[in-house]
Amino acid sequence: MDKVYEGMLGDTPFFVTQLQRKHLHVIEELQQEVYESLHDRSILQPLSTEEFEYILSGNGMMMGAYVENELIAFRALLNPPIEEEHLGYDCGIAEDQFHRVLYQEISNVSPKYQGFGLQKKLAKVVMNHIDLASYDYVCSTVKPYNIPSLKDKFSQGLVIKGLKIKYVDKLRYIFYKDLHHEQPIFSEKKSLPMGDTNGQQILLKQGYLGTSIYEEQHDWFVVYEK
Repeated sequence: MDKVYEGMLGDTPFFVTQLQRKHLHVIEELQQEVYESLHDRSILQPLSTEEFEYILSGNGMMMGAYVENELIAFRALLNPPIEEEHLGYDCGIAEDQFHRVLYQEISNVSPKYQGFGLQKKLAKVVMNHIDLASYDYVCSTVKPYNIPSLKDKFSQGLVIKGLKIKYVDKLRYIFYKDLHHEQPIFSEKKSLPMGDTNGQQILLKQGYLGTSIYEEQHDWFVVYEK
């Protein structure tokens, strides 16, 4: 396997390689292992076989982390089909640019190898391998209070551009990153409890972007700036 990255998880060496269709079986096995280990299964939207095949057939990219011959984590970017739920609409991207949008899709780490920051390491590898000649934007959705996933997105420079119902009935933050331009310098800042959906939606309509989160007195707050 062609190694695109090598590192250590404590004393254990691991490497990252780009996954292909032949890896589908082990990808699905790992997804099932991760899903069964979750206390709150609503935080993970498992991908179907068809969705994995779509990504692995050239409609995106999937990187996998291995310890010896065992797949221990994977992370996917999807070049999504253009339809009415496309996140480009939520992020103010021109429709004729939707083909230049990638979604940060599923990220799974084996329960045996959690706690090493592997999700963040894989994020860095995946983002560094995006073809910047072909893509301008990365978008993603995250459930409120899914703190690890929210921190993960902010650590990569994505910002909250929306908070709305997606996938029929699921409230989601909509994250966005322009791959070619830095964020502007912000001059105003406000913080709201993560549970205050209406207040956050008002700020987003006023042009604020969600830039970070913090915990205070057993609650989580979102920092909005413009």
